[in-house]
Amino acid sequence: MATTELQMSPQLEQIHGEIRDNFRALANGFQRLDKIKDSNRQSKQLEELTAKMRECKRLIKEFDREIKDEEGRNPPELNKQLNDEKQSMIKELNSYVALRKTYMNTLGNKKIELFDMGAGVSEPTADDNVKVASSMSNQELVDHGMKTMDETDQAIERTKKVVEQTIDVGTQTAVTLKGQTEQMGRIVNELDTIQFSIKKASQLVKEIGRQVATDKCIMLFLFLIVCGVIAIIVVKIVNPNNKDIRDIPGLAPPAPSRRLLYLRDLQ
Repeated sequence: MATTELQMSPQLEQIHGEIRDNFRALANGFQRLDKIKDSNRQSKQLEELTAKMRECKRLIKEFDREIKDEEGRNPPELNKQLNDEKQSMIKELNSYVALRKTYMNTLGNKKIELFDMGAGVSEPTADDNVKVASSMSNQELVDHGMKTMDETDQAIERTKKVVEQTIDVGTQTAVTLKGQTEQMGRIVNELDTIQFSIKKASQLVKEIGRQVATDKCIMLFLFLIVCGVIAIIVVKIVNPNNKDIRDIPGLAPPAPSRRLLYLRDLQ
């Protein structure tokens, strides 16, 4: 089905374009795969193509979800065309999957042949080992067995040392964590004590401030009273005949002025 005949939403067009780009990359990749002779490069190329096919599968699923989301807004004919296009892309992807399987089988057979060709060179087979053991004397067999046992014992000892070192490290770590936990507990307790002391100090400062304010008020009132008394005394001394000011208790009124009478002797 031609892509230009489909009326897709912008989201569907973007997904559809990505799928088509991946299909073109797959086609070109399989064409290049025929020209590669090295099996390792072929394996790497197949891995890249497999990743492309996984991406196509993910995009086709996303394409299907978008079709279902827009199914209620599209006419039935358009929904049918979109579903046909989805099925077409699934078939195309399946063809690439089958092609990959064919190349994988061919590449696997090549690897098996290479393994068989190098088996006689790389290491002796079980029959060769039997032949070598049969050609050895009893003393050589005993020596070989003792050597194998010594190597096994050494390997076991190395393993034991690794285990002991691991246990020591774990124990030391546990002791360190315990010490740090206790230290953190002490720090928390000290912080609580400091916070309590700060609260008590704040309350004491507030109490002292209230007391100082009260003392200042009392001293102010006493000063005003003393000033008033002094003012009354001054006024009384300056103007003793002022009746508007009462006599201060305990203070004697000023003595009235007296005139001295002089008697003249009669001559």
